[in-house]
Amino acid sequence: MNDRMRIGDLTERAGVTPRTVRYYESIGLLPPGEREGHGQHYYTEETLARLRKIDQLKKLGLSLDEIRDVIDLYFTDPSGIQPKQKVLTILRKHLSETNQKIGALQQFRAELQGNIERFERWLEERERP
Repeated sequence: MNDRMRIGDLTERAGVTPRTVRYYESIGLLPPGEREGHGQHYYTEETLARLRKIDQLKKLGLSLDEIRDVIDLYFTDPSGIQPKQKVLTILRKHLSETNQKIGALQQFRAELQGNIERFERWLEERERP
């Protein structure tokens, strides 16, 4: 089986657009396709696997910069331990940041409630005969 494919075949199988593939190449998430003949790019099954892994990591909430830091590990560490450890570290960081944001929002909510109650009391006092 020929594992080389044109960008149209690659994007159809991966569920992305050609623009996405070119962008990922430009930021280092994907290796550039091999040029042949009249400049036609060809891609391999590994490129398809990388696109699928990028999609999985995006669904976990990783940014493209974070994905760039871990993607190669998925294809160089056959045990899968190193990439999963690195992703786990990133996910823990996201959780910590989320908890901090939740705390700040809860504090803001409490302040809003206090301000609303204060304004309501002030208005009620002014409306009494």
